Amino acid sequence: MSEPFRQPLRRPLGVAAMLSISIPLFLSTGCDRAEGQAPAAGAPPPAPVSAAAVVERNIVETQEFSGRLEAVERVEIRPRVPGYITAVHFTPGALVKKGQPLFTIDARPYQAEVERAEANANSARARAGLAKVELERAELLLGDRAIARREFDERVAAQKDLDAAARSAGAEVATARLNLGYTRVTSPIDGRASKAEITVGNLVDQNAVLTSVVSTDRIYASFDGDEDTYLRVRSRTRQREPVPVRIGLANETGFPHAGKLEFVDNRLDPATGSVRMRATFANADGTLVPGLFARVQVSAGTEGDGSAGAARVLLIHDRAVNTDQDRKFVYVVKDGKAEYRPVVLGPAADGLRVVRKGLAPGEKIVVGGLQRVRPGAPLQPKIVPMDTDPDAPAKAGAAAQPKAG
Repeated sequence: MSEPFRQPLRRPLGVAAMLSISIPLFLSTGCDRAEGQAPAAGAPPPAPVSAAAVVERNIVETQEFSGRLEAVERVEIRPRVPGYITAVHFTPGALVKKGQPLFTIDARPYQAEVERAEANANSARARAGLAKVELERAELLLGDRAIARREFDERVAAQKDLDAAARSAGAEVATARLNLGYTRVTSPIDGRASKAEITVGNLVDQNAVLTSVVSTDRIYASFDGDEDTYLRVRSRTRQREPVPVRIGLANETGFPHAGKLEFVDNRLDPATGSVRMRATFANADGTLVPGLFARVQVSAGTEGDGSAGAARVLLIHDRAVNTDQDRKFVYVVKDGKAEYRPVVLGPAADGLRVVRKGLAPGEKIVVGGLQRVRPGAPLQPKIVPMDTDPDAPAKAGAAAQPKAG
């Protein structure tokens, strides 16, 4: 008979053998953990960024607003006497001169009135002349005691009454001649005429608007300035010092038209915090038309070193400015790290932005690579000029590469 199958007996390992196996495993596991934790324990590498020094420059600060052009003079042409329109003497939209005929009203009734008034005046003057002669005769008779004093006084009164009647008749003649002249409706100013609102054959009275004329040699630009600008120009306007203002139309680049601030209202609107202002501009070529939209640039007129209202200010580029809710801030490179710095900004000037508070001249701020910056993080700054775009070479290189496929 065959012997039953017997499994070989396993002897338990000794303590020395177990230690010899576990020690290498422990060392191996420990090394792996150490290698995996090494990057987490080390400091992050410095972020490569572009930095530029804060610029200090002598400039004249400006503010920009939106406004509308307005005519310096605008006249609604109305008839001074009623009547029928018999002629229109201008082309709609044409330039007209002061005194140029625009409309003619039927003058025949007024010519007849002049003739009637002249006849009455002649009659009154004749009666007044006769009374004067009789008064002179009465003076002689009174000296000879040929007439009573009462009769003489009556002749004096009659002569004065007829003389007054003659003057009244002369005034009626003058009125009739004025009305006759008003039948020729003329332009009271030099300017550009609108269309004729009433044409030939219509009966008009003093309430009818025939057309309108606006001046063109000068023009206003009206706009609502803010409180900061008002405070800056107030002292200069009170002293009658000129405040330069420039405007540009919607299809123009920059502000090619130069003028001067002419009017600042006497109060600010508390609801909007703005004040109405107006500047005057020369318009000899007629480019500026009433009603057009205009971009207005006002010189702030700050007092600095005395050079025509210039002031010493700090300037940075807009791309360096970040927004934190309602606050503006920049990252300052300090001791190789990014420092969060709130700033108060002013208007644009020379392609940069004025900084009111928060920075000092020469401080270096991050202008490129802002997406890689965190407060307190180490930086590897590359110094560039403030007025250059650090991303321009990369953009140009990307545009030069051919598209795939």
